[in-house]
Amino acid sequence: MEELYSKAETLALRRKHIGPSCKVFYAKDPLKIVRAQGQYMFDEKGEKYLDCINNVAHVGHSHPYVIKAATKQMELLNTNSRFLHDNLVQYAQRLTATLPEKLSVCYFVNSGSEANDLALRLARQYRGHQDVITLENAYHGHVTSLIDISPYKFNQLGKDSKKEYVHVAPSPDIYRGKYREDHPDPASAYAEEVKKIIEETQKNGRKIAAFIAESMQSCGGQVIPPVGYFQKVAEYVRAAGGVFIADEVQVGFGRVGKHFWAFQLQGEDFVPDIVTMGKPIGNGHPMSCVVTTREIAEGFGASGLEYFNTFGGNPVSCAIGLGVLDVIEKEDLQGNATRVGNYLLELLAEQKEKHPLVGDIRGVGLFVGVDLVKDKQKRTPATAEALHLIYKLKERQILLSADGPYRNILKFKPPMCFTMEDAKHAVETLDALLTEIEEATGMKTENNASANVQCKRKTTEESSQPEDASESINHVNGAACRQENGIYSKKRSVPSKRIRT
Repeated sequence: MEELYSKAETLALRRKHIGPSCKVFYAKDPLKIVRAQGQYMFDEKGEKYLDCINNVAHVGHSHPYVIKAATKQMELLNTNSRFLHDNLVQYAQRLTATLPEKLSVCYFVNSGSEANDLALRLARQYRGHQDVITLENAYHGHVTSLIDISPYKFNQLGKDSKKEYVHVAPSPDIYRGKYREDHPDPASAYAEEVKKIIEETQKNGRKIAAFIAESMQSCGGQVIPPVGYFQKVAEYVRAAGGVFIADEVQVGFGRVGKHFWAFQLQGEDFVPDIVTMGKPIGNGHPMSCVVTTREIAEGFGASGLEYFNTFGGNPVSCAIGLGVLDVIEKEDLQGNATRVGNYLLELLAEQKEKHPLVGDIRGVGLFVGVDLVKDKQKRTPATAEALHLIYKLKERQILLSADGPYRNILKFKPPMCFTMEDAKHAVETLDALLTEIEEATGMKTENNASANVQCKRKTTEESSQPEDASESINHVNGAACRQENGIYSKKRSVPSKRIRT
């Protein structure tokens, strides 16, 4: 493919014409991607990269079936939803068939942010309440209403950035959170925190409109809520006159393997009041949806305001959505997510046993997080090491990202056509890089008990070192090792801004 501009020219034009807050991956040496197929992306030189992060190209980049569905409909008609068209109702019927029966009414929009913004409108109109409960480190979109309920973003704006109608509950994280894996009932404990917020809010004369949460937190650090948490939260929120919004923008459409929707991991007895979806719904085509109950939809309509969206639910978007559903079913991508995801988790669990840098492995299906730590006992986040790994993996043509509140979580969320061979290749490369870092810094592995005395870390696998070992000393030693061995340069310091993927 002939390029219009060289990579340098493209970068220069981007800097000139694109807003500076619009970031790129690998800022010191960004990739210029010119085409993609399946789980692979190709740069302008024809180099192939294994894509481990693109949950937007859900059924695979440039899937021919989805492309054919789009072009076939585009050749016939594309218009708005004020005209009758079979694609709209057929897609709504197919989509709601994947959900519990009471979730039966659709609003089609164009992005995950737009879906979550509309979900807030539905919730607030339903009972006339205003306040929203969100989770620590949550991210729900880029529009103003969603920045307001996204601590992942508004915490970067200063201590007074949280609005009075927003209430932040602890993330139900059993590895790093307030209640951990050794707690007898973390689901109930975390749900009680939400109950306390509701009670305090009511004492102050405020009313809860909604609790919103990703069914599994993505930007928040690949957090999987303990089973039973959503049920108890929904009970408390509904008793206060609010609704439960499940944000499936990142994790829906079979990514978890055993279920089509991640909220279903909580059990059959949990059904949210509103579900939002985006990213994978159109395999890269800009579309999204809000699905809710008939009662909430009628309450929204009772305001007297018509809801119209110029592009939402257009025939081309619906044809693409139908195509994605067809491919998921015909290629058994849900089953693939289970098989490959389980294999990936097994391989990564071996790395946890082998490497002191790997503190936790958590995930379901093809949604997996690797929590990197400097100290397994203290669970000290290994932020610089994570960033270093991301760049080194890129050099080996594997694309992975790091996120979470400390940006130390390696995120696996590849296209659903990801194979066992891909998983093996990615983990073998990760293994080699982890070994390289640990040898350079003096961290011990089971396969290499020798350590650089000057740079020796304070912990090993299942360490029995004293509890009072100084964390600050570990940081100092780590910094000294990085400078001496040259594995982290100042150019790769952790950025102050985050890029959501």
